[in-house]
Order: sequence, then structure tokens, then C-alpha cells
Amino acid sequence: MPLATQLFDYDLPPELVAQTPAARRDASRLLVVDRKAHTVSHHGFADLPRFLRAGDLLFRNNAAVLPARLEGRRPSGGRVECFLLAPQADDRHWQCLLRPGRKLPAGARFAAPDGAFAAQIVSWSEEGTALVHFSIPAGDSMLQVARRVGGIPLPPYILRPDASRREEDRERYQTVYAEAGRSVAVAAPTAGLHFTPELLGALERQGVRAFDLTLHVGLGTFRPIASETIEAHVIHRECYEIPVAAQRALLAPGSGRRVAVGTTSVRSIEDFLARELPAPDRPHLAEASLFIYPPRAFRGVDALITNFHQPRSTLLCLVAAFLAPGETAGIEWIRGIYAEAIRERYRFLSYGDAMLIV
Repeated sequence: MPLATQLFDYDLPPELVAQTPAARRDASRLLVVDRKAHTVSHHGFADLPRFLRAGDLLFRNNAAVLPARLEGRRPSGGRVECFLLAPQADDRHWQCLLRPGRKLPAGARFAAPDGAFAAQIVSWSEEGTALVHFSIPAGDSMLQVARRVGGIPLPPYILRPDASRREEDRERYQTVYAEAGRSVAVAAPTAGLHFTPELLGALERQGVRAFDLTLHVGLGTFRPIASETIEAHVIHRECYEIPVAAQRALLAPGSGRRVAVGTTSVRSIEDFLARELPAPDRPHLAEASLFIYPPRAFRGVDALITNFHQPRSTLLCLVAAFLAPGETAGIEWIRGIYAEAIRERYRFLSYGDAMLIV
């Protein structure tokens, strides 16, 4: 029987949507769900080592957030906001979101106020994104331009009336283990924002090994489910890469648990294991179009660290599935857990608090 999307809806008080990060990354709160004991307990994220043990394997998304929000001006003086999504045939052509959008026809031009780039709209897609050609100085790249002049692409529910927090956001909307050479994400893998170098060091000394993978987090992660049923929703596609060492650890984890940091890591892992590939001898590159919702079972994730997600989101569906793999009981359970988190005044969404499911 199809699952009604309204099963994944809930009332999120606007004041619980975190607008700023915690004073310290690991000062956020941690709600711990024990699936076997069917209990919920409340802690701080710095307490995470209490719930992991020697031999556990931590899989984390090392994608760096590209400062993808560019400001431009038309020849007439009108402002254009350009949001880089993905490079196309070459570094000079990018798929972009534009404001004021389709009011700008194909052929329209705009440029950075400081001359860092000039741009022309080549065409529009049916989905409302634009193919844009950029002209930049010889020897430069659009990634370099974006890193110099771009703004961090915060999600729409984080409100910034001015640029007073620009530098803070550039640091805190990025994990401490993000690799600068992998500036491929237009949204942060937010479950990883809570980790500090000190906490990672404590876990390593405890015998918890960390493995990196890369998933190119896209804007689709913020898109709510608009269809009446879950099954009717067409999920976005995202590219990912899993190095050989991480592949081998997933396939032969030993006695430890495979702990995914965030839903992006889960999506990569489950897509990889569903392909039943030969023994790994090279990095696995693929595109995930995997929509995880109850009653799906999981092949490669034994525990999950995640944030609190938006109503009617694909991420909420994934967490509900993980609470009760192979069943639909996780739907009612996630509703109860979120109701308790709201009563306890947890902070929600990207800059919010975290949950550990073991």
C-alpha cells in the first residue's frame, strides 16, 4: 500500500530552526536512540565517544562546500544573483540558478562588480536552471573565482539580512575534515558540522577508524516531497566517490559497526552496495538516484549520526526507514522522537543539534 506523504509531516516551530551554529561545534546537543532497547536519551555531542567503541568504523562525507553564490550586475545596473550548481562541458560553462530567473532571456549578460567574471546566459532548462557561459582571466578557473568572491550557499531557512556573519558562515558551514580540493557541494553534509579535531582525535585513540567518501550534495536535498504519496516522488541525483580503502571497510567491517555520518554517507554506501561490484581495485564513481524510505532494509550501515530534518523531506524518510529496517514502524517512531525533541527545545536543521541512532 502506498505511503501517504503526510505521514512524514510535522509542525516545526519557526523559533527552533537554528539560525546560527553552536558556540563550539561539539557543544550542540545529541539525542541518542537505542533501537534494541527502544529508548531515547539526551546528551551533548561531546559525549559521542561514550556510545562508540573500539573497532567501529566511521564513514563521513569529505565534500567541501563551494562558495557558490555570486553577485552580478546587468549592463542596465540591475542586480543578478547567480548560484553555481555544476560545471558542464568545461569549467567555463555551469548550470546555475539565477535571480530574477526567467526574466533574463537567453543571451542576457551580467558581470561581477569587481570584474572577477563576465557571464552570458546560453539557455534555460525545463527545470528552471540556466546554462551560463563565464569569461574569466586566462589561467583562472571558476572554482578559484568562487573561492575568492563567492558567498556560502546557506539554505533558504537560514536568514541573513546582511553580511555580518559572512566569515563565520564560511568557517562553520564546512566540516573540519572537508577537503578543499573537493569543493563540489552546494550544501553542507551537516551531520559532520559537530565534529572538532579534538573529538576526532579522541575517537581515533579509542580505536574508532574514520573513512572518507565524497558525495556532491545538491540543492535537491532541500526540496520537499510535493506528491501525495512517497512512491510518486522522483528524487534528485547526486554523484559520489568511494575510495578503495572505504570500499574494503564496508565489505569486510570486521567486528565493528559501520557508523554513517549523515544521510549523504548513507545514500552513497547503500547505492554502492546495491550494485554488487567485484572486489574493489579502484575508486568507485557513480551517480546515486536512490530514494530510501520505509520499509527498506540496509546493507552497509549499522548506526547513524544525523541532524533533525525538515517536514516532508526525503531525509526524514531515510531516518524513519533506519529506525526500523525492513518495516514501517519507524514512521510512527520518528514522529514520537521529533515530538520529544520539540518539547525539549532541540535546535533543528543545518545549524541545529544531532541525533545518534544505534
